[in-house]
Amino acid sequence: MTNVRRPEGRQELALVMARAVLCAGPAILEVYAKGATAAVQKGDGSPVTEADLRGQEKILAFLAKELPEVPVVSEEDVGERAAFDPMGRFILVDPLDGTREFIARNGEFTVNVALIERGAPVAGAVFAPALGKLWVGGEGAFRAEGIVGDEAPSDTWRPIKTRPAPAGLIALASRSHLDPDTAAFLARLPIAERRSAGSSLKFCVVAEGEADVYPRFGPTMEWDTAAGHAVLLAAGGIVVTPEGAPLRYGKVGQSLRNGSFVAWGDPKAVGR
Repeated sequence: MTNVRRPEGRQELALVMARAVLCAGPAILEVYAKGATAAVQKGDGSPVTEADLRGQEKILAFLAKELPEVPVVSEEDVGERAAFDPMGRFILVDPLDGTREFIARNGEFTVNVALIERGAPVAGAVFAPALGKLWVGGEGAFRAEGIVGDEAPSDTWRPIKTRPAPAGLIALASRSHLDPDTAAFLARLPIAERRSAGSSLKFCVVAEGEADVYPRFGPTMEWDTAAGHAVLLAAGGIVVTPEGAPLRYGKVGQSLRNGSFVAWGDPKAVGR
């Protein structure tokens, strides 16, 4: 049998993550175009649509072919969550982040795939199918747009970087989940402008230097944040707990649930 070469290096692996999210785009947009945004409630009360399930099917099939030795933990595949080493290498998949945005038809939903090693996101991709935009993070961070089918035109790829924190910060908050603790945190900062955005797009806006801070004190799961976290890290940012420790992954004892975190474009602004 001929040995198949597997991707190596953070940037090469990031491109695999990019291809994984892109392969789900056409199926998700087909559901979106039909107006088939009806959702059913899962056991945890969160919504799931046909697009979530079709997107996951595409991504899992792609990853099984490209990285068969790496365990995959997907939001819509509960049974696989125990079959991985949380301190080893595994992939986190959210086939449709921002299901509420999808149902509301505002376009601010994303497909997220990230590779985790020893508790940290080392490569990831965030794809907004309705916006035709892709963000990728590995050794460096990039944005591509004008997506056609499952291809990102090579002439649209641009490197992105975070910006030094200015005196007046631009803060991002969830469009669907602005809790009192997040509001209180923002009240303590020199905020010049507050913007709203859905799904993991908030990480990407900070990564592009278009905003400075994104706090989240409400509940999230690891697959919600890992890909955006990878993009932001590659662009020069940081994601920490309110105490300043790095946000970690593989928290099986917490059922892969995140605690509170703050995403900063400028690491020097932490604790400001």
